[in-house]
Amino acid sequence: MPQVPQTFDALAVRTWCGLALGALGRAREEIDAINVYPVADGDTGTNLYLTVESAVTAVEAVFAGHEAGSAGGGGHGVPSLADAVRAMAHGALIGARGNSGTILAQLLRGMAQVLTAEGERPHTDAGGLRLALRHAADSARRAVAHPAEGTVLSVAAGAADAAGAADGDCGMVARAAYRGACAALAATPGQLAVLERAGVVDAGGRGLVAVLAALVETLTGESPTAPPAPSRAMHSPDAPDTPRSPEVPGPLDSEVCEDGPEGGGPAFEVIYLLEAEDTAVDRLRSRLDALGDSLVVVGGDGLWNVHVHVDDAGAAVEAGVEAGRPYRIRITHFGLDDVHARGGERPPRERVERAVVAVVEGEGLAGLYAEAGATTVLARPGEPPASGELVEAVRRAHAREVVLLPNDADLRHTAAAAAEQARTEGIRVALIPTRSAVQGIAALAVHQPERRFDEDVVSMTSAAGATRYAEITVAEHQSWTMAGICQAGDVLGLVDGDVAVIGADVTATAETVLNRMLSAGGELVTLVLGDEAPEGVAERLEARVREAYLAVDTVVYRGGRQGALLLIGVE
Repeated sequence: MPQVPQTFDALAVRTWCGLALGALGRAREEIDAINVYPVADGDTGTNLYLTVESAVTAVEAVFAGHEAGSAGGGGHGVPSLADAVRAMAHGALIGARGNSGTILAQLLRGMAQVLTAEGERPHTDAGGLRLALRHAADSARRAVAHPAEGTVLSVAAGAADAAGAADGDCGMVARAAYRGACAALAATPGQLAVLERAGVVDAGGRGLVAVLAALVETLTGESPTAPPAPSRAMHSPDAPDTPRSPEVPGPLDSEVCEDGPEGGGPAFEVIYLLEAEDTAVDRLRSRLDALGDSLVVVGGDGLWNVHVHVDDAGAAVEAGVEAGRPYRIRITHFGLDDVHARGGERPPRERVERAVVAVVEGEGLAGLYAEAGATTVLARPGEPPASGELVEAVRRAHAREVVLLPNDADLRHTAAAAAEQARTEGIRVALIPTRSAVQGIAALAVHQPERRFDEDVVSMTSAAGATRYAEITVAEHQSWTMAGICQAGDVLGLVDGDVAVIGADVTATAETVLNRMLSAGGELVTLVLGDEAPEGVAERLEARVREAYLAVDTVVYRGGRQGALLLIGVE
């Protein structure tokens, strides 16, 4: 039997994370297939897997840094327990996905807070592990706006209760926690009516059981076997006793961490990381709680992960802007066919026939696209998304056919690689080479999912191609351009990607650009204002269109913190 640690150290953290990732990887598809509440979006297993994958990446980076330092004679080859668990918690926090992933991140953070024991002797023994599991369960429950029994919170509490009553070394405490989690998982159908009707156990709790099984294997060298859990038949007074193991979930299950209404629910899932002070986050919780449900806010020390289901995605993002600096914003439209808070009365939804995935800069644009039914990937200025982020967004769209809008000429190859990867997974993907968000808006305006796929793609491509685009920005340094030499601080007007106007005033430069674009004709002007656009620029441009181009309409949107001061589209 391989030697196993008797205390919880950095190597144990590394091993645990790796084993947990493997366990969730093996269970991911079957957990994905059983998610029905509050939205049957089939991503519970994937969310948990991606959360732990991010934790693993962070832990491995810490080990690699120490190994490099040791090779150079600059330090030890193994990080401290504090370094390892902080990396684990931080990685899970920034990579958390969905309700279950977000709560798992808080569970890991809660454990890290005890195991690091800042200012004290680190808790590396069995007593420390008992305290860590207790604090993890309690902090996760506090992170959920409206905690309900019969969810992953109940499973975490069951693990902590059992661990607290256990004697012996770390391995024995881990075994007790695992058994307590399994017992709590088996009890979830009797605690949550949705699960009882479906005759299954909670999916988020099911994932936590897998993570705790990995902890047992880390600390004992043995993989535990799962005790039985209730099946649908166990809740029928006339049915025979046919228990089902939580390691082998049935056809339906749940991910959500709070009990929602029995009718239809919010249309959007909004997730973002947030840099904000604690007091601002307290106000944010109150505001988001009034906007929707499934609210989970985890983190601390200035960095938070926010998850909520709402009807007004833009308002949820704006609340984050008021609280601090939101980024990595992901907005998913659930769609009309999703089961949201229906009590498990319908099976997991089939993939929708068609979806649109779009890359956008700015929270306002993200909300606008999401309200039009698109799944969005928020690109921060100067930080374009990788192909893997686009592939993940295509998966989140949960559709057989996907139209991909990169909205940036520089993302063409990245988007093409993502489309190719998605095609290998059986998803039909069409890439429309939109070079600006205003071209994407034009494409979305003619999107009709009931049409044949090829016809829809042709129509959207034609609309995007017929839209000339421009942006107004400020030069960061001296440069040669198509319009001459610009100096740092000059206002630049770019038309179709090339600098066409160099000016000193934003409004005047924007008016010159708009006149040039409309000189070739047009029926509709789209203006997208960035947060730093000067007051009155939109009103001046609208007035100019009314005065000189009587047959042209104008629409104005707020883009948020996009890269440009102003985007202009003419179609």
